[in-house]
Amino acid sequence: MPSSALLSRSLILGAALAAISGAVLAQSQGKPPMADIRFITLDPGHFHAALVQKEMYAGVSPHVDVYAPLGPDLLDHLARVAAFNRRPAKPTAWELDVHTGPDFLERMLREHPGNAVVISGRNRGKVDRVQASLDAGLHALVDKPWILEASDLPKLERVLSTADERKLVALDIMTERFEVTSELQRELVNDPATFGKLVPGTEADPAVTMESVHYLKKIVAGAPNPRPVWFFDTEQQGEGLNDIGTHLVDLTQWTLFPEQAIDYRRDVRVLAAQRWPTMIPRAEFRSVTREDFPAFLAPRVKDDTLEYFCNTLVSYTLRGAHVVLSVIWDWEPAPGTGDTHFAYYRGSRARVEIRQGAAEKHRPELYLVPATPADKAAVLAAALNKIASVQAEYPGTAVVDQGGELRITIPDALRVSHEEHFAQVTQRFLRYVRDRGTLPAWERPNMLAKYYVTTEGTALARRAPPRPAERRAPR
Repeated sequence: MPSSALLSRSLILGAALAAISGAVLAQSQGKPPMADIRFITLDPGHFHAALVQKEMYAGVSPHVDVYAPLGPDLLDHLARVAAFNRRPAKPTAWELDVHTGPDFLERMLREHPGNAVVISGRNRGKVDRVQASLDAGLHALVDKPWILEASDLPKLERVLSTADERKLVALDIMTERFEVTSELQRELVNDPATFGKLVPGTEADPAVTMESVHYLKKIVAGAPNPRPVWFFDTEQQGEGLNDIGTHLVDLTQWTLFPEQAIDYRRDVRVLAAQRWPTMIPRAEFRSVTREDFPAFLAPRVKDDTLEYFCNTLVSYTLRGAHVVLSVIWDWEPAPGTGDTHFAYYRGSRARVEIRQGAAEKHRPELYLVPATPADKAAVLAAALNKIASVQAEYPGTAVVDQGGELRITIPDALRVSHEEHFAQVTQRFLRYVRDRGTLPAWERPNMLAKYYVTTEGTALARRAPPRPAERRAPR
């Protein structure tokens, strides 16, 4: 690494250490008694690890032990937590005890000063770290994806069995379940008077379609988000379906079959998949990593441009319903825009659709599209009844007749940002840890089904020549 980069990161570390917990890192001696729950952060290579600490939690110790190798990933993590501690509005008060060295994992397993570990970083080998943490008696809050290859499904099954046997919680961070448009979409899809019956569809005209567009260069927590160089190595990070695809597969199962267990051996059939790269010039790569192309990416560099296979489309059936999911990573959003989510479910009476294009001012909005003009009156009446029935949970939501379709209006008070969803997931995790009986039994089989689709789809896409998928979301 260039000396200027080392100096820059040294300054970041200095600022982080000065800001965290009143400029004092807690020492191993004289630690306060363990709170109800005390976090450990393991090798925080992705910014999602820091977002877990964007808020404080009742009954959770402010003292967090961080075990990681000394390097840019750790320094970036410390800087993010420090920024949360010193922000003017509702600052956090985290105290970090940092343990570095090549044996950081072994030290964490041996010492485990807390009772819940947060894992968010390099994805290859992640499932092994989760297994080791559970074997050490730790609950685990883990960012996706847990596995990248279908051959690792037995490891995932063993992890979940260990958690059950030891009465521990191992939870995948599925933030999109807390997006209000997705919650209301689920409510309407499961209201037969509004939705009718699910139309099974075909590969060409599926029952469920989703398209998720993310950006490699973006702002996170109010600052430009640096990407580690390994993020661009699909052998470590995975491809598009491996990563973002976990959310789309999860939402499909969670929406169509709420509170139901999915058996991937009987209920899922992966039909087709394709992938294509996003091309990243050297200068752009430097702008988000602060480094040049590393040697391990050399095989993917062509004409001074990185060929990054981060886009995937998969077609599969779920209990006979055709599903098409598309994951896309573009370079940088236009001003005033950001990541987008497009999703629809086809019912015999209406299609329930999330759009996030220019017409929605790049904010997710929810629509009902009657199957035929003759269905509109009945769909409108049913939607009014359904939205009235959920006012206690979603106060202020309403149905607006827009002619050929209906829009579900959602008050700003109910809209929570993606970053804030991490606190919501963490709160759910804490509830499960304190009362494991509240952890739904269907989470285990549905997690296996989710990773079956993402790993099989990725493997299938790799067998064919690269081919871009047609974009389906309204712009």
